Amino acid sequence: MRRWLAPALAAIACAAQAQVPPTEAELRGYTGLHAAAAKGDAAEIARVATRANIDARDGYRRTPLHVAAYRAQHEVMRALVRAGADPNALEADRYDIVTIAAVADDVATLRAALEIGCRASNITSRYDGTALIAAAHLGHDEVVRTLIRAGAPLDHVNNLGWTALIESIVLGDGGARHTATLKALAEAGANVNLADRSGATPLALARSRGYREMAAILEKAGAR
Repeated sequence: MRRWLAPALAAIACAAQAQVPPTEAELRGYTGLHAAAAKGDAAEIARVATRANIDARDGYRRTPLHVAAYRAQHEVMRALVRAGADPNALEADRYDIVTIAAVADDVATLRAALEIGCRASNITSRYDGTALIAAAHLGHDEVVRTLIRAGAPLDHVNNLGWTALIESIVLGDGGARHTATLKALAEAGANVNLADRSGATPLALARSRGYREMAAILEKAGAR
């Protein structure tokens, strides 16, 4: 394995855990809009929004909208944005509500986040990635297809030098969901010849791991 790759893999393998949803103690301690968001009380949001900071931050810089997304409170998400909440706000680890939903494999919350104005193109996380890259890493294929339809950038390169397509290979298991993810990206027009920073192409990466179905998909899409 390339010398730089081992620490990169170790770091990125914890990407899903890098998201920090509110703890039970935090949920019990919330007041105001954060409490209403956690409980799913859209009526309370509407009642107090004009008197409160709609984008107030908790100790982890989560807004009420972040809390609502973590709790899959869709009506509250809509109520907060109607009251002026920023749908593209980032919390302490630079996650937005689209990436929160993508990592959770929560397609319903993802669709709600997109409907209220969170952009699929946002640069998020400590890796300067996107929701699409996070979803591809995890093999969340329906999330990937949803983000593609929403205009997520197919060939964004994160600070590890990886695209969503590359992450579906190097951080995937070669199984059905990661393969479906790669197929969706290739069929959508992702660059199948965009190499990693060591010069390894997606096809070479798939072959080196013995991912024959992935390699066949890449070859069909014109990979070299």
